[in-house]
This record gives sequence, structure tokens and C-alpha cells, in this order.
Amino acid sequence: MENSEAIALTAALLTAAGDLTKRINDGVVARGFEARPAFGFAFARLAPDGATATDLAAHLGVTKQAASQLVDELVRKGYVERHPHPGDARARLVVLTELGWACTRAAEEAALEAVQPWVELLGESEVRVLCDRLRRIAPYGPIRPTW
Repeated sequence: MENSEAIALTAALLTAAGDLTKRINDGVVARGFEARPAFGFAFARLAPDGATATDLAAHLGVTKQAASQLVDELVRKGYVERHPHPGDARARLVVLTELGWACTRAAEEAALEAVQPWVELLGESEVRVLCDRLRRIAPYGPIRPTW
């Protein structure tokens, strides 16, 4: 692979990721939720069993203070609640509320809509192959926003 091909591949993947993030967030907002992309990245870590602010900070690649500010915002908007941590009396477990779960379901619907043009362009089987190939090369771990 030539340098120019590597740059073109990198640009295409980053552009697709940015476009998907925007389209999913736009779809969530269109469904009546007050959201921004950081909410979805946080929800991915909070579902299904919750997490501490420290866990969330590590997942998002931000400071504990930044994660705590995001949790405060999510609490104010009704998407999450803080509960006593069952295994650590010093920690609080942040869990999705019913509104948070509803927002998550809206994001799933928006994601389906966001990839539908790919299915129409490439066909369902090619999109499945693309998904398989990306899973094989993508690193395991959290999906982090690009701040």
C-alpha cells in the first residue's frame, strides 16, 4: 500500500465515523431527546449495569472531573441516576434511567437509519462483509469520541 492510499483509507474511515456520529445524534434529537454525541459514548459504557464516574472517565479518555461534569449534566436531564455502589461504599454507581434507556433505543433506531444508505448502495451482503472486516481490524475496547 502506498502512503497516499493509506491516507485516503484513513480519511475515508474517519469521515465515515464522523458522519455516522452526526447522523445518529441528529436522529436521536429528531426523536425528541436533548442529546449530544458525548451522551451516546457515555451510555455505551453505562449500559447494561452502570459504572462509576472513574470507569466512565477511563472509557471516554477524559479526566475524572470531566466525567463527573458529564454525569451531573446527564442527571439534570434525567438520563441517569446515582446509586450506592454495591461493592464499594465510597463510590456511586451511575445507571441509566428509563429516559436514558429510551434515548439508547432511539440511538439504535437512528443507527439503523444511518447505515441504510450503505445497504442501498452496496447491498446487505456487502455491508455484512464490511462489518466483519472492520470488526477484525478494529481494536477491542471502548468507543471513544474525538474531542
